[in-house]
Amino acid sequence: MPRSRIQLLAIDPQNDFCDLPADWHGLAPLHGQPIAPALPVAGAHGDMQRLAHWLDTQSRRIDAVTVTLDSHQRYDIAHPGFWRTGAGGDVVPFTPITAAQVRAGGYVPRDASSLPRVLAYLDALEAQGRYTLMVWPVHCEVGSWGHGVHASLLAALGTWQAAQQRAVRNVFKGLNPWTEHYSAIQAEVPDPADPGTALNLPLLDFLATADLLVVAGEASSHCVRSTVEHLVQHLPDRQPGWAPDRMVLLTNCMSPVAGFEAQHEAFLGAMRSQGVQLANSSQIKL
Repeated sequence: MPRSRIQLLAIDPQNDFCDLPADWHGLAPLHGQPIAPALPVAGAHGDMQRLAHWLDTQSRRIDAVTVTLDSHQRYDIAHPGFWRTGAGGDVVPFTPITAAQVRAGGYVPRDASSLPRVLAYLDALEAQGRYTLMVWPVHCEVGSWGHGVHASLLAALGTWQAAQQRAVRNVFKGLNPWTEHYSAIQAEVPDPADPGTALNLPLLDFLATADLLVVAGEASSHCVRSTVEHLVQHLPDRQPGWAPDRMVLLTNCMSPVAGFEAQHEAFLGAMRSQGVQLANSSQIKL
């Protein structure tokens, strides 16, 4: 595969993850009411504006852009409507659910027939030690305003495409309702029946062609973290001699989900120790 010297990887720069001011909210055509972001990350609006500015100022030097898009259906194992409490009540967003709690009857899937599959998933997820299942607000529903890219970055991406006469590479993740898919490289627990949840070798091979891979996006505690961890793990297998110092994280163009600041700091510390570059966007002049 031909080399692509400088690449940008923008992870999930979507409306639902941005703490947008009210005048940036969408408008529902069915009832005319404003649509607020479903899972806003504090600081993400500023992150995306800084990323858009960086892309505008550096666009002539950027050879390829990949944008990942968190892409869910309303029916999803990590959404409230999938679950009920053992007493029959609703499960609210930001509820962690463990296999032990499900076995004890504290939480149950609304479709009782899915219980064996759910338990197998939770057991596999917890065995990895990376995440506990989190019930999130319905977010990034395919086709919705929240699924769309932040307006400032979308405009910058359009300008880059017109100037470079090449398309952005879009990567959808999260369509399978039976597994969480934080990383753009692989679902947390791949579904053997769904190749879209398996290790994304074409994406890895494409990113491996970069002499410098610049990474930004949301959120640094979850999707950015998982994707970058998988890149550090798998890119050396796709290209012998690949080194982590060929990747730079734009730390002022990413923020953590509230309550997960420690995971953000641990992630940045781990990447720094492995040789990944950390920099402010104003420091990266290509």
